[in-house]
Amino acid sequence: MLFNQLGLTAELLRAVDESGYRQATPIQQQAIPLILEGRDVLAGAQTGTGKTAGFTLPLLQRLQQSAKNRRSIRAVVLTPTRELAAQVADSIRNYGSHLPFRTAVIFGGVNINTQIAKLRKGVDIVVATPGRLLDHMQQQTIDLSRVELLVLDEADRMLDMGFIRDIRKILQSLPDDRQNLLFSATFSDEIRRLAGTLLNDPVEVEVAPRNTPAEQVQQLVHPVDKRRKRQLLSERIRKQNWRQVLVFTRTKRGANRLAEQLVNDGIESSAIHGNKSQGARTRALDDFKSNRIRVLVATDIAARGLDIDKLPYVVNYELPFVAEDYVHRIGRTARAGRKGHAISLVCVDELGLLADIEKLLGREIDQETVRGYEPDTRIKAEPLRNVRNNRPGRNQNRKPRKRRRGSATKSRQQAS
Repeated sequence: MLFNQLGLTAELLRAVDESGYRQATPIQQQAIPLILEGRDVLAGAQTGTGKTAGFTLPLLQRLQQSAKNRRSIRAVVLTPTRELAAQVADSIRNYGSHLPFRTAVIFGGVNINTQIAKLRKGVDIVVATPGRLLDHMQQQTIDLSRVELLVLDEADRMLDMGFIRDIRKILQSLPDDRQNLLFSATFSDEIRRLAGTLLNDPVEVEVAPRNTPAEQVQQLVHPVDKRRKRQLLSERIRKQNWRQVLVFTRTKRGANRLAEQLVNDGIESSAIHGNKSQGARTRALDDFKSNRIRVLVATDIAARGLDIDKLPYVVNYELPFVAEDYVHRIGRTARAGRKGHAISLVCVDELGLLADIEKLLGREIDQETVRGYEPDTRIKAEPLRNVRNNRPGRNQNRKPRKRRRGSATKSRQQAS
């Protein structure tokens, strides 16, 4: 189906055409008409399916159709990460280039006074991370009393990152008479509970089977000893001339260490995670997109916040503790119908995690042992500790340590 068959206005169709798009994706074909009708929507779509345009285009048209003289915040889009907030705001500006609406993007890690100044000038649409939006609400620098439309993007990731309380506080400040859109890559029980309290008689749209990766992703496992992973990764990148490689580690410290090691191997690399300043994160992402560096090493906080056109390679340097996170990671490649490669370097300690992932996918992932990197069969598996959730990993009986007061808040602030 073409975009001009979806009931969009001439201004929006012109912007879509200027962006080089003609054919609407399945999520756009299903969601756009429903949103234009004013319905609340619960939408499930894996990354790279065009879901951002699926809600930004009808959002802009809804505001256009109910145009008001006084400029006020009429739409709010909540995202889990700073990078995703910036990308959604860019999408709104691009598709709304022929409309008079003003957009403000609000997230942490940057000076709040600049954001306050922009809000005072008047904006129509706010794209925000929950933590920084709450900061503005507490300082009374934002008025959400006239919001007509709310979007929760990557809602499952926001719940994973502990934003549920922040979201509920934000909802209390919004008018009851509003349209609500909830987009999520997965439909967990938590998501459905949230949808039950947020959405009013929603229409459910799901364009891909639950928790399945993009069909265009070619997945492969390289069995390798833990101590030789970095050497194998460097060799693969050099010998196969990989360009634009997104590598995932479990921890921020591990991301920094791996990026430094790759640089020492002569491979231009940088790390991106929640402890990096917003400026450092933006520079690293820009350098990666412009091919000034070959490798971007990231933690799972980046799995939902990165939109990199034509990304060919995703590498799981360490498998995630949560199988669904594997789907989110590899969803960074093979976007918009393109092919991509997802390579996982798996040591004996991670065989249980690999089994969980294959169970979720409903199939085994092809394995290929690289000559010269055959795993040592004498090495026994060691228990893994889930650092992110501060609880034992698979096959570990140790009790989790108590989280210090304020640590959860700190984690959310780093993301926001």
